[in-house]
Amino acid sequence: MKLIVGLGNPGEKYEKTRHNLGFLVLDKFLKDTSQVQKTVWQESKKFKCDISQIEWQRRSAGSGQANFDKVILVKPRTYMNSSGLCVEIVSSFYKIEPSDIWIIHDEIDLPLGSMKIKFGGGSAGHKGIISIMNSLGTEKFWRFRLGIGQSKKIQNSEFGIENSDRKRKSKSHELRKVDELVLSVFSRGEAGKAREVIKKGSKSIQEALENGMEKAMNRFNTK
Repeated sequence: MKLIVGLGNPGEKYEKTRHNLGFLVLDKFLKDTSQVQKTVWQESKKFKCDISQIEWQRRSAGSGQANFDKVILVKPRTYMNSSGLCVEIVSSFYKIEPSDIWIIHDEIDLPLGSMKIKFGGGSAGHKGIISIMNSLGTEKFWRFRLGIGQSKKIQNSEFGIENSDRKRKSKSHELRKVDELVLSVFSRGEAGKAREVIKKGSKSIQEALENGMEKAMNRFNTK
């Protein structure tokens, strides 16, 4: 069983913002892989999320026999900073190990249109990932990191690379810029790349379910 979580903020106000890329990718994945009548999210107050369950059919190499894997798709209805609460509740109820949890999220330190799949590691300052790490008590889960792009200046300030007194004084200002960026919508000039990374995200999930994470990384990780 796999738990696939798209990160974002609930509500119409945030629907098309960069920070909701995880939601957008899961919506695309569900439409790409399910029958129309089954592409409905159900709101669960118990799990604090929108949830959908599918049976993923894959064929065993050689035998041609079909195997079915249960996949739970989740979009937390908590805000980004509290994403871990939903992930903890759902994974505990279904007894899903952290290594079978896949998190789909935006990544400010990757350029728009790029993506990287990775297992474990630090949060890179992503508040949703920090919340999940704190709730699960481990960083040993999969992340599908989808680039949303940013300036070098914002990147350096966000991750503490700037060390001079002058630059430290401006850090709070730059962090506000980061918040503004992730909550902004894609510009008209960025729309094409945004659509492509959403498609890429959906296809990467399909590849990982069908052929394993290594093949998905080889195919979709930006060089």
